[in-house]
Amino acid sequence: MSKIEDVVDSIENKISKVLHKLEVLKQTNAKISEELAIQQQKNISHQEEISSWADKYEALKMANSLLGSDDNNRETKLKINTLIRDIDHCIAQLSE
Repeated sequence: MSKIEDVVDSIENKISKVLHKLEVLKQTNAKISEELAIQQQKNISHQEEISSWADKYEALKMANSLLGSDDNNRETKLKINTLIRDIDHCIAQLSE
């Protein structure tokens, strides 16, 4: 009878240890999930900042070429032509 009790106690101890490890892993998982969410939010923020800087860079390139910089002259002329075509299209729609 003592052997059965020892086996049951051993099993109970092992189950207790497994349940404790499970709880620790759940807490670790929750912590890692929270950190992941924070990092994803930071990533989104950085992507938005990069996009903003890219827009500012394009505007600066355009301004430099309008001021006489030869580096982006062709791009500027193409952009101006596109804007003129858009304006002409709008005018044509308004006059109809």
